[in-house]
Amino acid sequence: MPREIRLNAFEMNCVGHIQQGLWTHPRDQSTRYGELGYWVDYAKKLEKGLFDGMFFADVVGVYDVYGGSADAALRNAVQVPVNDPLMLIPAMAAATRHLGFGVTANLTYEQPFLFARRMSTLDHLTGGRIGWNIVTGYLDSAARAIGIDGQIAHDDRYDLADEYMSLVYKLWEGSWDDDAVRADRAGGVYADPSKVRAIHHHGKQYKVDAMHLSAPSPQRTPVLYQAGSSPRGCRFAATHAECVFVNGQKVEGVKEIVDTIRAQAVQHGRNAADIKVFMGATPIVGRTDTEAKEKFEDYRRYVSSEGALAHAAASLGIDFARYDIDEPIDTGKSQAIVSNVTAMTRAAGPQWTRRKLLEQMVLGSRQTPWVGSAERIADQMMTWSEATGIDGFNLSRTVVPECFEDIIDLVVPLLQERGAYKTSYGEGTYRKKLFGHDRLPHTHNAAQYRSGAK
Repeated sequence: MPREIRLNAFEMNCVGHIQQGLWTHPRDQSTRYGELGYWVDYAKKLEKGLFDGMFFADVVGVYDVYGGSADAALRNAVQVPVNDPLMLIPAMAAATRHLGFGVTANLTYEQPFLFARRMSTLDHLTGGRIGWNIVTGYLDSAARAIGIDGQIAHDDRYDLADEYMSLVYKLWEGSWDDDAVRADRAGGVYADPSKVRAIHHHGKQYKVDAMHLSAPSPQRTPVLYQAGSSPRGCRFAATHAECVFVNGQKVEGVKEIVDTIRAQAVQHGRNAADIKVFMGATPIVGRTDTEAKEKFEDYRRYVSSEGALAHAAASLGIDFARYDIDEPIDTGKSQAIVSNVTAMTRAAGPQWTRRKLLEQMVLGSRQTPWVGSAERIADQMMTWSEATGIDGFNLSRTVVPECFEDIIDLVVPLLQERGAYKTSYGEGTYRKKLFGHDRLPHTHNAAQYRSGAK
């Protein structure tokens, strides 16, 4: 039997997300990002296609590395303006029944006590369909926005994140017993005080002496996503993540990352099956190969090279504007997304130039698009799944909504015919749909903080 493929729509509450410039295409509707109805219709469409989730990226700074200013990002709508993705979730959840929502939140800039309540609230309001993409940040502009001179060093951000996670686990898992809420009208007792406790966390970065303000939600801890592929990021994922997001590169490279994270998870006392891996992909689908190629050429006319370089400069921590078109680029000691630098070196070779980088970014991003008929795209998905051990794909938008309509109308039926895609949703929470249980398993690091845990 083929492996079941899971799909997320990879989105952001902004105009230009990954494929820079495509917002200018006459059929693209991403400039409607400020309309709630746009997102509600979007969620309904994805649920019709039995998507597992909508995965929201987010940043809390601007891309100001290229040319030393944010001008290129502003001109090209490169993830600015960007609105808060968490605000969209209740409306989309009210219009759907099964679709999960993975939301990026930067723990470096989120006060953990209040953030824990916000996520518990969303878990309640969605009936247990919320996930958290754990990020530590990589933009100096975000650090300056909250009064820090510059970004914390890459590995130090993960050390802070480990403590942050232990604190929110204590709040989500340990503050309220499962049976603390009695809702006893006759006796006049809503919650049993003996089953609710303050947690006491006195760490290097955080000090909290308080009970969690939210009663236990369906999942307690949200489904945990993480996207780091550096050695330190892999170690963090093996400890905390349930779903890992990796960038597509060569098959061998993706398989190595998948195998490494799962092997490290086993070393931490977890099961390899406790981690599902989603790979980023950008499919451009047609009924035939010719139709898909024509669509691709149409899209290419709207690509912004300046926007692509502005995005890449921030993600890689390198100001490409300082280099001539064929001048070798020094990657140096970037404190941005280390795994991006590694992946780009694999793709472009050790001696990058702006020309090589632009050759990689044929559709306005470093992610090479898949172009072909529905049959070809279905074949690629199944081949990648079998060859690398990934569980599914985070599908990056190109021209919306047609890019996802093509997947839903053309590719999904083929995958279903081949037994590689579900024909209906299972019941239950986001975690139950993915893993078969509502709560984190006892093998997870968070379990030690549960009431009564030994």
